[in-house]
Amino acid sequence: MNMKTKQTIAVIGATGNMGSAISRSLSEGNYRLLLFSNKFEEAQRLAVDVKVNNPAADVEAVECTREASWEADIIILAVPYAAEAELAEKIREVANQKIVISIANPLNETYSALVTAPDTSAAEALQKLLPNAKVVKAFNTTFAGDFKQPIIDGKQVDAFIAGNDEEALLITSELVSTAGFNPIIAGDLSVSRTLESMQLMLIQLTMKYNYNWVAGWKILHN
Repeated sequence: MNMKTKQTIAVIGATGNMGSAISRSLSEGNYRLLLFSNKFEEAQRLAVDVKVNNPAADVEAVECTREASWEADIIILAVPYAAEAELAEKIREVANQKIVISIANPLNETYSALVTAPDTSAAEALQKLLPNAKVVKAFNTTFAGDFKQPIIDGKQVDAFIAGNDEEALLITSELVSTAGFNPIIAGDLSVSRTLESMQLMLIQLTMKYNYNWVAGWKILHN
C-alpha cells in the first residue's frame, strides 16, 4: 500500500486566467485542491465545472485565504505581482515551512519593462515577506492558453522552476509535469530574475508577432 498522503494545494486567485488554468490542470493529479477567489461564487462554479470534466477530482471552493493556506501543504499565489505583498501578510503565520509558489511577473502597465530592480525579482521579494516559507518560482514562463495546449508545434513546452529548497523544487516539478509541461529546474531563487525577464520578452514577442497567447519556451539539445 502506498502510504504517501495526498497533498493539499491552495490556489489563491483560482478564478483568474492563470489560476483557473492551473486548477483545471492540477485536478488531474493526486491532489486535494482548495480554490480561493475574492469572488466566492465564481470559485464555487469553477469547482463544479472541474468536477463535471473530471468526476474523480478532489476539489472545493473556500471562502478564507488564511484557512485555505492553513490546510494546504502547497500554496500557489495565482495573483498579479502587485497583490503578493498583501497576500503574504495574510498567510505569513500559516505558511511556515510550506511551499509557496510565485507565478507573478512584475510587469509595468505597458509591458515594456519590469518594475523590480535588476538585483531582485518578484519571487525573492516574496521570500523576504515569507522568511519561513519555501518560495518557488514556477508557471511564470507559461501563458494560460498553454495549459490547454502544452504541446506546440509538436514539442512539449518547457516550464522553468527556481528555488532554494531541493525537496520543494522536486515537489513543484511533479506539479509542472501534472500540468502537462516539461519541468526544468533552472537554479536557485535568484534565477527568478532571468525567468521573469524571459516572460517579459515572450509577452512582447507575442504582441509583436501575434502568437495568439499560445507560445512557450523550448530548449533544444542533444
